Amino acid sequence: MKRFWQHVAVADDAAGFAIALDGRAVRTPKRAPLILPKRALAAAIAAEWVAVDGDIDPRAMPLTGLANAAIDIIAPDVAAFAATIAPYATADLLCYRADDADLAREQARLWNPILDWAERQFAIQFNLTTGVMPADQPRETVARLTDALGSADAWGLAALSPLTSLSGSLVSAFALSHGAFDAEALWQAAILDALWQEERWGSDAEALAARAHAKREWDAAAQFLDFFS
Repeated sequence: MKRFWQHVAVADDAAGFAIALDGRAVRTPKRAPLILPKRALAAAIAAEWVAVDGDIDPRAMPLTGLANAAIDIIAPDVAAFAATIAPYATADLLCYRADDADLAREQARLWNPILDWAERQFAIQFNLTTGVMPADQPRETVARLTDALGSADAWGLAALSPLTSLSGSLVSAFALSHGAFDAEALWQAAILDALWQEERWGSDAEALAARAHAKREWDAAAQFLDFFS
């Protein structure tokens, strides 16, 4: 679809803030009204529509996509969607350490402070493991992280979901949502293993492009989260 509108505006709505294209309200892919709970978020999404030049490219409108997901996919059954993220409570990337001693030391430097924060924040403990063998986490740890997911609304889960899947770490997603670490530090922690391998074996264009795409998604989810902090 090509751009068909001239003017974009944020319009007050009884339920929040709408995006209007030439006076007509934008709807989600499932035809629900695109109503945002925060004016600042609505303004940022409106800016994505203003920036469209020619063909509409959803990849260039990540905030719109996250809002659509919150409304169309998550809001109809928040608990069911949270349950799709919950397995990360049992298999968080930060609990899996390398056999290589040098990499393990770097993992400890970047990852331990994040786990330490989560242990204090949620009054839990983590079990670490070496290699890829599963590390059983304490039942209380899994329960409290799952409960924390259950307390998030559709808007929060819209950001937490990609943050968790991109980093492999529910703990990192929570650390960002609580403002304990900044988005760039957590991203560097998430890609540590990949960078380590590249330093030793080199990189290829496809892997670099994939990581650049993932970084754009990470930054968009972090920005989305900021509107609710």
